[in-house]
Amino acid sequence: MSAELKELLSSSETVDVYKTDHNMVVKLFKEHMPKTAALYEALTHSRVEVTGLPVPVIHEVSVIDGRWAITMDLIQGKTLAEIMKEDPANTDSYLEQMLDIQLTIHSKNVPKLSKLKDKLARQINALDEIDDIKKFELLSRLDSMPKHTKLCHGNFTPENIIINENGTYILDWVAARQGNASADVARTYLLFALNSPESADQYMAMFCKKTGTSKKYVQEWLPIVAAAQLTENKESERELLMKWIDVVAYE
Repeated sequence: MSAELKELLSSSETVDVYKTDHNMVVKLFKEHMPKTAALYEALTHSRVEVTGLPVPVIHEVSVIDGRWAITMDLIQGKTLAEIMKEDPANTDSYLEQMLDIQLTIHSKNVPKLSKLKDKLARQINALDEIDDIKKFELLSRLDSMPKHTKLCHGNFTPENIIINENGTYILDWVAARQGNASADVARTYLLFALNSPESADQYMAMFCKKTGTSKKYVQEWLPIVAAAQLTENKESERELLMKWIDVVAYE
C-alpha cells in the first residue's frame, strides 16, 4: 500500500504523524528510533484490536525513506479533551463517560501482552534521580501489590479518546500492558493531576465509588507510577513527581 503523505498532524521526539491521500494516518518513526520500537508498537496494538474495542485498525508496517512506519485508520472527530474544554459545565458527565470506557478496557484480557509490573520495575530501576534505598522501597511495594491480568491502556487521557458521528474511539496503545486496573487508574489520576488537580480528584472518587475500590488502595500505586513517569524527563513535572515518590502512606 503506497500512499502519499499529505499533512503533518502531530510530531514528538519519536514520531511524526501524517494524514495520507488514502484517508489514513502514517505514524513515521524518527530516524534514531530502532526497528524494535515500530514492530513492538504494531504488535501491541494488533493484540488490542482482537478484543473488539473501538480502535484504529493497522493496515501496514513498512519503511518510508529509511524510516519505519505504521499505517492505520484515520479517526476524525473531536477529542474528549476538546469537548471538555468547550463544555466545562458538564465535566462530571464527561469524566464518568471516560471512566466507563476505561472500565470496559479493564474488562478485557490479552494474555500475550507484556506485564505492567515488569515495565514499572524496569522504569524504576532505570532512574538516576532516586537513590538505591528509595528504589528498593518502591520495588518492594510494587512486588507486594496484587498481580492481575486486566488490559491496561497505560496512557488513558481525554486526549486519547475521539468522538464522532460513528461512535467513540480509543487511540495510542503503545503503552498497553496486562496488569492491575488500579495501577492504570493511578496513572490516569497522575496525568490529570499534573494539569487539572480538581478533575483528578473527581476521577478517582468516581472510580472508587463505581468499583467499590478503596481510595487508599489506588493511592498506594501513586509513588510507583510517579517514579515511572519520571523516566519521561519532563522538567515541568519533576517537582510534583518527586513529592509523590517521597510519600510513604496516604490518608
